[in-house]
Amino acid sequence: MSRYIVGIDLGTTNCAAAYVDLEGAGEPEIRQFLVPQLVAQGEIDERSTLPSFLLLPSADEVAAEAMSLPWARRPGFAVGEFARERGADLPHRLVASAKSWLSYSGVDRRAAVLPWRGAEAEPRDSDGEQVSPVEASSRYLGHLRAAWDHAHRDAALADQEVLLTVPASFDAVARELTVLAAQQAGLPNVVLLEEPQAAFYSWLARSGDGWRKALAPGDAVVVCDVGGGTTDFSTIAVADDGTGNLVIERVAVGDHILVGGDNMDLALAHTIAQRMGGKLGSWQQRALVHACRRAKEQLLGERPPDKAPVTVLGRGSKLIGGTLRSELGREDVQRLLLDGFFPSVAADVRPQKRRTVGLKELGLPYAQDAAITRHLADFLGRHGRRPTAILFNGGVMKGDALRTRIAEVVGGWFGQASLPALAGTDLDLAVAHGAAYYGLVRHGRGIRIRGGVGRSYYIGIEAAMPAIPGFAPPLKAMCVVPFGLEEGNTVDLPGEELGLVVGETAEFRFFASSSRPQDKPGALLDPEQAELVELDPVEATLPAEGDTEGRAVPVTLEAKVTAVGTLELWCVARDARGRWKLEYSVRERS
Repeated sequence: MSRYIVGIDLGTTNCAAAYVDLEGAGEPEIRQFLVPQLVAQGEIDERSTLPSFLLLPSADEVAAEAMSLPWARRPGFAVGEFARERGADLPHRLVASAKSWLSYSGVDRRAAVLPWRGAEAEPRDSDGEQVSPVEASSRYLGHLRAAWDHAHRDAALADQEVLLTVPASFDAVARELTVLAAQQAGLPNVVLLEEPQAAFYSWLARSGDGWRKALAPGDAVVVCDVGGGTTDFSTIAVADDGTGNLVIERVAVGDHILVGGDNMDLALAHTIAQRMGGKLGSWQQRALVHACRRAKEQLLGERPPDKAPVTVLGRGSKLIGGTLRSELGREDVQRLLLDGFFPSVAADVRPQKRRTVGLKELGLPYAQDAAITRHLADFLGRHGRRPTAILFNGGVMKGDALRTRIAEVVGGWFGQASLPALAGTDLDLAVAHGAAYYGLVRHGRGIRIRGGVGRSYYIGIEAAMPAIPGFAPPLKAMCVVPFGLEEGNTVDLPGEELGLVVGETAEFRFFASSSRPQDKPGALLDPEQAELVELDPVEATLPAEGDTEGRAVPVTLEAKVTAVGTLELWCVARDARGRWKLEYSVRERS
């Protein structure tokens, strides 16, 4: 058995790790792992988080020896605080929001596409190293692994029990790619945990037995997790199991919403750009976004100044003389962020949609509506569960004014002045802390949240019918994994046998839904009428056995959610001539 349980929060803007020493004296204690990292050229220090930024500079921009680490001489790149701060001046060399890219099927997530250059790339941006979203995530995890191993020379991280968190809204593909990133980082055996559950586990750990006084049967806690690049909502309910014992269950999961701190930085940058005259090059625009992020964090901190400076360097021969300076005040941040991202709205409003432009630059599919309170109203309306309390998580929620606004808006929807908030967690570190606590729960030492998968999954089945010119055969979607299926469980799907094409390349189409918990295994639906979301297809050539090549082999289906939280689908031949596994995420949708 491993000595340590280690919880890792692979965040959009910050990573963190917490751990439990199972061989320590007394009751297990959850501790924060302080991460050594570059904080300036040639300077290493420990921090409670590892900023999720990867800097890929040229030798002229940052000397190779200035990025050396105790475990790696001249690595050629930097992650963490130095990468974030120096990257504000070198935005064309900076990878950010890798986790958002990891969940985006619009690009090949295994291809070297980051830093994303888009249509505004300048000529000098065309050189330099690029990495895939998987590789960027792997480098953050690789840094944590190397830092841990350096501090625990007799207990390598790969040999410990590692819990790695993902957004509740991550679909099966994004979860598989997260596991792949961990494997590439030298962590072959991680277990996945949803971030909102981890945040709630952190609150349970800090509350001790007091949680039973804070919550009662019938209560429902909405977890509002607003991070750097994404917003996630989940609902966790409390019930009586019939014997007088309280049970906790995750009953609803929201969609993956790409709106968060990054959007707020862009809004602030737009305001400052106008003050600077509005004539900034694309390079300076990107540098301005990073400068505004730093100013925002100061102004939303525990002891905010009245104003924070914003500086953007010039280019070329005007590097010094062309430097642009401005400032943000607390009133700017509160006005732009509160009214723009957290407006007071009615309970029946829904996110606004604008007319789609025919051609647009490829990039992350950011939410069209930046108002987080409208997305929250949509989530609560679709899932029909009245919350009795709210648990905040994510770095954005450190702002007192932002938390107050959300609590008042949601409370107003249900006739209250403000929805009670569960307090006591560290908004930056709660996910890692809760992941470590979940490791203890797996050892029988704590309160378990019943949850399972946060979506129902479906596979497309083509109807058998005569060919009609110009028309494809209709497609039905069969439910193969119901909402809430617990990790490690297998589903034997009922119904008639299906024909599996073997010996030639075929495409398998998958769908998902976070709002159809009622669907049972084997249920057949029309994907459009049921408003299912199509996932990346699987393109595979399944091996033929004996005389089966080119034939449709009669099979039944088995689905399994693995112990680490990923999806497996098996096709089992009637006469035991074969058993084929559909490897998920074989091909990205183009």
